[in-house]
Amino acid sequence: MTAAAGRDAGPQAVECSPPTRNGGTRRTARGYASGKQDYLRRLRKIEGQVRGLQKMIEADTWCPDVVTQVASATRALQEIAVGLLSDHLRHWVTQAVHSSPPEGDQALAEATGAIRQVVRL
Repeated sequence: MTAAAGRDAGPQAVECSPPTRNGGTRRTARGYASGKQDYLRRLRKIEGQVRGLQKMIEADTWCPDVVTQVASATRALQEIAVGLLSDHLRHWVTQAVHSSPPEGDQALAEATGAIRQVVRL
């Protein structure tokens, strides 16, 4: 997910990297799996917001009203991104800490880098 995961060849990098597409490898549970239905529900709501934006543009709605709705949809997507990253970090760091102290330290460094990325959002 982050550059650190790609550089390190440890167990965490394998766990947190995207699943292979060869069809023979079973996908491991992702950190957000427990909240998957909530994420999907929220994304469907955002999809509805975007469709509403299209209708607003087609109807020549006053520009500040459209921009307000764009900001709302953008913020909703950002909240999903932050939630996914939070779930990912919780899952990944917990697993690394239980593995061994060096892996826990590496997980902490990964978490710090990921938090820096979120702050840039």
